[in-house]
Amino acid sequence: MPMIYLSPSTQEWNQYVTGSGSEEYNMNLLADALEPYLRSNGIQYRRNRPEMTAASSIREANQGEYDLYLALHSNASGAGSYGENRGIIAFYYPGSSAGRRAAELIAQQLRQIYPLPNQVTTRATTSLGEVRQPRFPSVLVEIGYHDNYEDAVWVEGHLDAIAQQLARALTEFFGLPFIYPMTPVPGTVAIQYGTLNLRDYPSSDGAILENLPAGSTVTVYGEWEGWYVVHYEGYVGYAAAAYIDIG
Repeated sequence: MPMIYLSPSTQEWNQYVTGSGSEEYNMNLLADALEPYLRSNGIQYRRNRPEMTAASSIREANQGEYDLYLALHSNASGAGSYGENRGIIAFYYPGSSAGRRAAELIAQQLRQIYPLPNQVTTRATTSLGEVRQPRFPSVLVEIGYHDNYEDAVWVEGHLDAIAQQLARALTEFFGLPFIYPMTPVPGTVAIQYGTLNLRDYPSSDGAILENLPAGSTVTVYGEWEGWYVVHYEGYVGYAAAAYIDIG
């Protein structure tokens, strides 16, 4: 199953014009909203922490193996144009076809909810460390301008919608079906003999990640067309719902 490094902004000094808090605060709220969507769709993640910096986030990520580095930020205008700009930019590294594809999918999804869809763009850059330095495909999304009142209010009022669209982009990027979150529930593998296959895709054609013995306890995070997204002893994948008792 895919694994991403999730890096909400650590810029506590960048304050929203609405007085709601900092870029760090609001992007961590967005990451909080995104986590249930990641779990329900079988996307594993590691997340940075507010006491970190962008540089330490990159270093931590580069010590692991990830399929995508996703940085969540909000933008600010330069001197002389404070509060005048609006829009969303998904940055990617030039020459990274996977990074560009991820950025384009994110922009495509966010255009569906942002009030000015023509101002949701993608852009190649070498100037942003969180795009340039990760060892794997990376996208940094500047979600609105926090010095613009309309943008700041929009971000604050649409955290769940933004999270959902980001998750839709990620599932398309990884070739997975999108699954709405559910409250995680415990489950028990209920088979008469043998083991239950845990797969990397909700199909009998999906590769087998692990074999679940009868009576095994799992956590169910989502359901899609007769399959559960489950967590079992460090593994996350899809298992046939008919063979798992929940509740």
